[in-house]
Amino acid sequence: MRNKPSLKVKSKIWIELMDEVVCGQGRVRLFEEIEKTGSTSQAAALLGMSFRDAWGKVTATEDRLKLQLVERQQGNRRKGTTLTPAGKEILNRYTSFQREAHEKVDELFEKHLEELLNHLKQHIIILRTIRLKRY
Repeated sequence: MRNKPSLKVKSKIWIELMDEVVCGQGRVRLFEEIEKTGSTSQAAALLGMSFRDAWGKVTATEDRLKLQLVERQQGNRRKGTTLTPAGKEILNRYTSFQREAHEKVDELFEKHLEELLNHLKQHIIILRTIRLKRY
């Protein structure tokens, strides 16, 4: 049995400073994986990117925010890399912001496009009725 087609709104949110990305879903995923694995190289591998690209995103974000977000334990593989308190705070706040923003976008979509949604539902019902009569 086929899934019912449904109209959904999709959005991507990122934050820029002077036309340069500071925070977005890709960086959030990178920082989450660094926190989970304790390693920038493992985080990069899990996300399918090179260490150099991952490290570039980390340092670019730190430079733009003028904050240290990642604590590096050079020469100590057991401790590896962790998020600083500022890094954890930004990650938590951005994640909350993003979740609430998507909820609001969904609400606005329903508010402003409910008529279109109802039209599509009616259209689908009519098509099913026609198909049933043909077969």
